[in-house]
Amino acid sequence: MPPDLLEFEEPIGVLLKEVEALSMLPQTPERQRSIERLQAQVESIRADLYSKLTSWQQVLVARHPNRPTVLDYVERLFSEFTEISGDRRFADDHAIVAGFARYKGEPVMVVGHHKGGGDTKQKVYRNFGYAKPEGYRKALRAMKLAEKFGRAVIAFIDTPAAYPGVESEERGIAEAIAYNLREMAALDTPIVVAVHGEGGSGGALGIAVGDRILMHEFAIYSVIPPEGCAAILWRDANRKVEAAEALKLTAPDLLAFGVIDEIVPEPTGGAHTNHDLAASLLDGPLARALADASALEPAARLEARYQKFRAMGNIGIAEP
Repeated sequence: MPPDLLEFEEPIGVLLKEVEALSMLPQTPERQRSIERLQAQVESIRADLYSKLTSWQQVLVARHPNRPTVLDYVERLFSEFTEISGDRRFADDHAIVAGFARYKGEPVMVVGHHKGGGDTKQKVYRNFGYAKPEGYRKALRAMKLAEKFGRAVIAFIDTPAAYPGVESEERGIAEAIAYNLREMAALDTPIVVAVHGEGGSGGALGIAVGDRILMHEFAIYSVIPPEGCAAILWRDANRKVEAAEALKLTAPDLLAFGVIDEIVPEPTGGAHTNHDLAASLLDGPLARALADASALEPAARLEARYQKFRAMGNIGIAEP
């Protein structure tokens, strides 16, 4: 099976091997027709598989190593991107990207987690998307600049969690995230959040307090990864599939709960199969969300943001 295919895509892998074998032979009209027929089968099977993914399978898709990063979206949707580095206290955290840009000609501030695209060296450089305290402080520094200069903030979420190492604790990871939550709740500028990969725990929420929350079709957003949930609840990380189902971490689940505002469709087979199309499919919802948030008066926007997050977790209890 090709290395970029996930375990549940094995039927596709068999067909792709046939396509590869036929492509290596001298090409004739008949062979070309056979290849096209096989490719059509691949697309049909892929569409069928992705129309009925389990929660755990969606976790695997959200974690796909070729999934578009924040900089992939910046390259395709934004112009004049100028990155900001450092938190002015300790260091620059490469797991979080921040910078000025223009979106459809309007000045904005982009912040986002970056897991590292491509090879292992890049992933190590980005710490696999695990941000440290200085990353959250850099993000907030950038957002404060956006507030000062009247720019909207667009946040891209894709992280397993905040970095859990000793140095993170030493430099105050809990305080950094908590401070971001408070400051973002009161930030006097429009904030649009796009959960485009893995939205894990407080590490995700640390830059995800916004007026409009978009979530990609096959992304996940949860208080804890399924493996951690299984280890805590059942003392058995192997029950991760059961935990993924119980956590209700998919986009339809979260839309029903009112945690997110809109589901962003993805290309057949997930955003990792076609970065250009994934960006194009995000463009419309992002523009609408930004226009909606920007149309509100500042006081009304801040009140709506406050009420939005206060309402999360409220569960109606039927009268006896």
